[in-house]
Amino acid sequence: MLEELKTFIAVVEEKSFTKAAEKVNLSQPSVSVHIKHLESYFNTLLITRSMKPKKIMITESGHLLYKRSKQLLSLLDTTKEELHHINSSFKGHLKIGATSTIGEYLLPSFLADFCNHYQDINIEVSIGNTAEITSKMKTLQLDVALVEGVLSIPSFKQKCFFEDQLVLIAPSSYLFNEELLASHLLHKQRWLTREHGSGLREALDAFLVAHQIIPKSKLVLSSNYAIKEAVKNGLGIAMIPKSMIKQLGSLTTIQVLQLNTSYKIAFSSLLPKDLPTSPITDLFLESFVQYINTEYKHIIRTS
Repeated sequence: MLEELKTFIAVVEEKSFTKAAEKVNLSQPSVSVHIKHLESYFNTLLITRSMKPKKIMITESGHLLYKRSKQLLSLLDTTKEELHHINSSFKGHLKIGATSTIGEYLLPSFLADFCNHYQDINIEVSIGNTAEITSKMKTLQLDVALVEGVLSIPSFKQKCFFEDQLVLIAPSSYLFNEELLASHLLHKQRWLTREHGSGLREALDAFLVAHQIIPKSKLVLSSNYAIKEAVKNGLGIAMIPKSMIKQLGSLTTIQVLQLNTSYKIAFSSLLPKDLPTSPITDLFLESFVQYINTEYKHIIRTS
């Protein structure tokens, strides 16, 4: 039954019997047999096929079985890790999802120490924007997610572990000062921003609306590093979390300015709501939050 459920998950995710067969290393007829066994066992239709165009469709029962199968496999993995932990040190695999600011600026230095201390934990990190990471969490491709921005997703356990101050960065050649930050000059700038789905983009859009700022233009970039480099080369101004400043290196080409009003972005952990977390996941989260509170306590207010 377990292998048949794995086959069914592959069919749903690949939307193809042929691709699913390649993914689980079976022949296509074997995949079909697995699906028929599941439909017989549960006495329901899981998948329908259409010839024109040739495609498969997942029934309502199929979607429910897919969700429960993912939860069951996740629970089995957690149980396996817990059984290993009873008589041994921490061992296992941890899949982390992180948004760009966290994945590029906060995680690397923490993971250097964490991996040195727990050498038997294999870690896989996926970095993307908030929408991409939450999508992977919904399909249980991750054990834990670290995201930025305001979220309200009932299927997750969400906990804010700090709030980061937002600051303005601009090329050093720009003639800004603290008094000018609330003036008409901000309307005349090219604003550098992340793509839709990013927590930082959400925060910037909210800031612009709140202060009735209409940018001269916007330049959308897909990473925080690209935004930093664009500012350095005089392409415009941007709003970033203050925790990123530590990693900017030399600031001779970039000036950092405090906004006139306090503006923050929340950073949160996400866990599946209806599943127990593994000891490794708990260890990682506890260690990471402690690291953040220690390293960034001078600029971050913990929640």
